[in-house]
Amino acid sequence: MGEGASRLMSDQHNGERGDAGQPGLLKTERLKPSGIGGASGLARAVALLRNGGTVAFPTETVYGLGANALDRRAIAKIFLAKGRPGWDPLIVHVGDVAMVERVAAIPAELQVQAQALIKAFWPGPLTLLLPRTAEVPETVTAGRPLVGVRMPKHPVALELIRRAGVPVAAPSANRFGGPSPTTAAHVLADLDGRIDAVLDGGPTDIGVESTVLNLGALTIYRPGAVSAAMIARVIGAEVRVAAGKTQEGAAPESLPSPGVGIRHYAPTARVVLVDGQLELLEEIARHPGAEVGVMLPDDWEFGAAAVQFRWGPWGSAEVLARLLYFGLRLLDERGVKVIVCPVPTMEGGLGEALRDRLEKAARAK
Repeated sequence: MGEGASRLMSDQHNGERGDAGQPGLLKTERLKPSGIGGASGLARAVALLRNGGTVAFPTETVYGLGANALDRRAIAKIFLAKGRPGWDPLIVHVGDVAMVERVAAIPAELQVQAQALIKAFWPGPLTLLLPRTAEVPETVTAGRPLVGVRMPKHPVALELIRRAGVPVAAPSANRFGGPSPTTAAHVLADLDGRIDAVLDGGPTDIGVESTVLNLGALTIYRPGAVSAAMIARVIGAEVRVAAGKTQEGAAPESLPSPGVGIRHYAPTARVVLVDGQLELLEEIARHPGAEVGVMLPDDWEFGAAAVQFRWGPWGSAEVLARLLYFGLRLLDERGVKVIVCPVPTMEGGLGEALRDRLEKAARAK
């Protein structure tokens, strides 16, 4: 475990938690981003961030659990609330390009490519792994030299960060290892009483987490809506995808990015992946009807007893991604023991992202 992770564990056990106190003892405020000033929910969320609090907020991908990325004690509250291990680094969200300089030092040899990617995809679902500045606590990067940085596209997220005036570290606003939240209700189901507030901006649009790119290595560690092909067209260089392929069995402390190489995004029920309608029906038939749930594409026949979630058109990666975590959570709420899910075959960023998330959710550990 790196020095940053060790320091985080020390903070947690020595009670360095500021105003947040023990998880489970907080009164989580439900805020609406209404109004422009005064006592609006957005103004309250800004005040909490500035004072070392934790605020869940919507991005275009999933809801994030935010805290001041430059405040070590505030960062410790994120790990404590989520039950997140100290070896798992956080992504830092910025409100404008100027704010990047506070958290990342872009090497001269990467300046042209970095600026091209920022112009093409920010604000948006692309995280760049870049050398961190000394201003960023080691706990944010789990002791690693690179920090993940992105500018979210959601107007509420952007306004929150810009008004707060600080970069905001924000992993997904859920308990560690579970499906990410795409609504404020999902956040509260996992973290009510463990965080200061949730800013309800409605359902998220994309539904799966951002693409994570190590620009220096030209390697994607976590696929998302921005694909390798899209990045390659902008920078004129080939980009490889490493997520879920080279990291299997690696020690968690060595993993370079959030959500890589471990069981993640997983509901309480066991996830079983299948190829095609016939295999789906065969797998459903192996389980008692009340104990099996199915992520069922809209245009597939359904001929067996099971709890179903109508997932969306099978050819639409956009809809399937938007509803993936929503469906997994809903089936969990229905009390099923097994969730049978077909594996999408679409090419491109979201198709690859769906397969990545499902493969990690179906892992035994």
